[in-house]
Amino acid sequence: MAIWITGRGGLRLLLLVLATSFCALVGAGRPASVNIGAVFAFDSIIGRAAKVAIEAAVADVNNDSSILRGTRLNLIMKDTKCSVFLGSVAVLTVLEQDAIAIIGPQSSSIAHMLSSFSNGLNVPLISFAASDPTLSSLDFPFFVRTTFCDSYQMAAMADLIDYFGWRKVIAIYVDDDYGRNGIYYLDDTLAKKMSKIYKIAFPIKASRNKIMDLLQMSKLIGPRVYVVHATPDSGLEIFSAAEQLNMLTDGYVWLTTDWLATALDTFQLVNSSYLQGVVGFRQYIPHSRERDSFLSRWSDLQVKGGVSSRLNTYSFSAYDTVWAAAHAINHFLDEHENITFSSNSDLLGIKGKMQLGRLKTFDGGSLLLQKILLLNFPGLSGQIRFDNDKNLINRMYEIFNVAGSVANRVGYWSNFTGLSISLPANLPLSRPKKLSLGRVLGRITWPGGKTKIPRGWVVASHERPLRIAVPNRASYLEFVRISNVRSGDNISGYCIDVFKEIVKLIPYEVPYEFVPVGNGHSNPNYNDLVNMVVQEVVDAAVGDIAIVTNRSRISDFTQPYVCTGLVILAPVKSTKSSTWVFVRPFTVGMWCMTGSFFFIIGFVIWLLEHRVNSAFRGPPRRQCITLFLFSFSTPFQSQQEDVLSTLGRFVMMVWLFLLMVTTSSYTASLTSLLTIQQLSSPIKGIESLIASNEPIGYQEGSFAQSYLVNALNVHPSRLVSLGSPEAYKESLELGPNNGGVAAIVDELPYVELFLAKTNGFGIVGQAFTKSGWGFAFPRDSPLAVDMSTAILKLSEDGVLQKIHKKWFCNTSCISLTGSSSEPNQLHLTSFWGLYLVCGVAAFASLLLFFLKVICQFIHSNRKNEDHVSTSSELHNRSFSQVITSFFGFIDQKEAAIMNMVKQKSSSVPEIK
Repeated sequence: MAIWITGRGGLRLLLLVLATSFCALVGAGRPASVNIGAVFAFDSIIGRAAKVAIEAAVADVNNDSSILRGTRLNLIMKDTKCSVFLGSVAVLTVLEQDAIAIIGPQSSSIAHMLSSFSNGLNVPLISFAASDPTLSSLDFPFFVRTTFCDSYQMAAMADLIDYFGWRKVIAIYVDDDYGRNGIYYLDDTLAKKMSKIYKIAFPIKASRNKIMDLLQMSKLIGPRVYVVHATPDSGLEIFSAAEQLNMLTDGYVWLTTDWLATALDTFQLVNSSYLQGVVGFRQYIPHSRERDSFLSRWSDLQVKGGVSSRLNTYSFSAYDTVWAAAHAINHFLDEHENITFSSNSDLLGIKGKMQLGRLKTFDGGSLLLQKILLLNFPGLSGQIRFDNDKNLINRMYEIFNVAGSVANRVGYWSNFTGLSISLPANLPLSRPKKLSLGRVLGRITWPGGKTKIPRGWVVASHERPLRIAVPNRASYLEFVRISNVRSGDNISGYCIDVFKEIVKLIPYEVPYEFVPVGNGHSNPNYNDLVNMVVQEVVDAAVGDIAIVTNRSRISDFTQPYVCTGLVILAPVKSTKSSTWVFVRPFTVGMWCMTGSFFFIIGFVIWLLEHRVNSAFRGPPRRQCITLFLFSFSTPFQSQQEDVLSTLGRFVMMVWLFLLMVTTSSYTASLTSLLTIQQLSSPIKGIESLIASNEPIGYQEGSFAQSYLVNALNVHPSRLVSLGSPEAYKESLELGPNNGGVAAIVDELPYVELFLAKTNGFGIVGQAFTKSGWGFAFPRDSPLAVDMSTAILKLSEDGVLQKIHKKWFCNTSCISLTGSSSEPNQLHLTSFWGLYLVCGVAAFASLLLFFLKVICQFIHSNRKNEDHVSTSSELHNRSFSQVITSFFGFIDQKEAAIMNMVKQKSSSVPEIK
């Protein structure tokens, strides 16, 4: 057994010797060392932790013979001291020493400058902290990022804001490339979600007083959702100032980017009361054995490096950056063993202490960059793998909430999964699929200690009340009346009372002040009034503002508190006392058809009754009088003649039914004409008004002018602007031929108020638009929603009707008394079916009657022919004689005909 162990140990020793020899042979062409630079601010929160991590990573790489296989990393570190100028000097110093890769810096502003040197000398610049999204542009081909890009973080922030439904936020950021570009990207992302951002920048190393002034100014804007995008070195000062200004209380929302997590990880905050309720992002670092091992070594590493700093996420990124450079250099040396540089002829003539002429271009820079971008290995911070923009992919954020003395994790975010309360098991490696894990976060304690989601905005404060524009009208002052224009006091009217009642129902205080708009001598243009709201000259507009399409496209309106529409006001005359009013129920066609049927039915009845009814016989004059009187007396059922024939009774039954229907309809229509005042006007509606080519009036400042021109294609030269009810009356009385107008197009409430005080005019036709009056607010204003709810409440409680009675029912309430100028006439089209049935009945009865008579006539003629044949008489009668004989036959009584037929039948001799 011992011999076997010894043999196995010898075998192991042999394999080790062979492996060492192989490595020596393979690495025989490799350089003994390669220089890499590290340029960052040593005395910063990120820099202190990064310095320890970078030095530890270089030592670990050099101690692992399987990485560079005999080649050592030579680290050259330089301090930028958070200065772009000193950072430029530092990187030039590193590049003079033939560094083939540079790690850092953590500042985005310095990274912009260093990238220029990196591009010029083909040296990859690998930053573990610079998060400015613009560094991923094509202008910086040699810049690689091993931390999260702010474009990624701002997408997370926008999703968080959208999740809670906030539509306006205030961004407070440091005024440098890092702050500006990050917030601008947040602005673009929120714009896609229909949200707005207000930007407040503070200078680098701003004083406490400066920060407080900026925060105090932000309170006047309105939103109470703050996004703080600062650095770990300066961001805590913002919250300390906010606490002093009582801005970390109930109703406020404070969101931070990942700088706060770095500050919390670095400092042991004894008093963190000013951070209570803050929600922030932290780069997610997955658990691994290597990570835990690094954590356990951290204390020793600090002592060895001579730096006292707590561990933060950038420590892991800095450590992984060194390993990424080492792996890429190893792959580079496998393919291109020699590291060569080319001199820069443009710099050879520059003399100085720095010896810029010694700067050389790295010949293998592009190949080394390619090797970096192809890396795919597990690091302490997660999988190291780059996308086409040279940013890390498949990374996540933790969302935390400061409550008490701890930062509680409340959820996660990635561009693949969105917001989620639990950690996704696996992230997809393909492009984002926008998967959803419910978009649910854990319980959050907001500033002030409440868990209810804050509204995120305040309408106004007593320091800055809501500025509300009201129209300073020249007419119809019942809607808005301004007694003192300069001070904005003593503003009353129907619209103002409605607004004040609405404010009482808002569940929070709404300080406001009225701002009169207009000179009081002419009505202001209401489109300009709404544009003032859109341009943020005022915060809202209250008054008789019609909700129309072009205004709704640029602003938000409350629920309509008055339903209205455009109507036509024109001179009218009453037809109630007309002498010939009794003929108005029927149209001319109806009268003609009814009169014709009186004669037709009279003639049919006479013809059917003439042979069997003695009342319809006699001299021709008497028969004509009987026919006329019988026909026209049937509606009154006062005729003396009885109808005896079956066919006559059938025709009378149908005729009486038609008379019953038409008579009752006539009676109802005549009653309406005599009891309800009818207004007549040559204008029948909007179609006839447009077709007349006569002048049309409209109220000054109203949207009626644009509607007539744009929607109805009325030429502007036909339109006349009128500013008061007196001008209405004067123009309508003058008429189109005397310099006036044919009609006025205006909104219904104005016309109703005009009609309540003026006689001789009325509304003709029907309202040809449907709209309403509302109050105008900026886009996505939460106050508009709350006011709409209050308006519905006022309507349900009857308060709106009470306000209406207060202003318009002192003498007589306004009501829509105008009616259509069309008389309530009965048209033939409504009765043609009855007349058709009656005509068919009469025709069928006549047809049966004539068939019967023809049969009798033929039978009678046969008897006569048989009789005359025995007397040897010839059949030489002409056609006219037959017709004359037929009408004479019809004129005879039915009884006489029957007796004659019987007598002739008995007297005919039998033919043998």
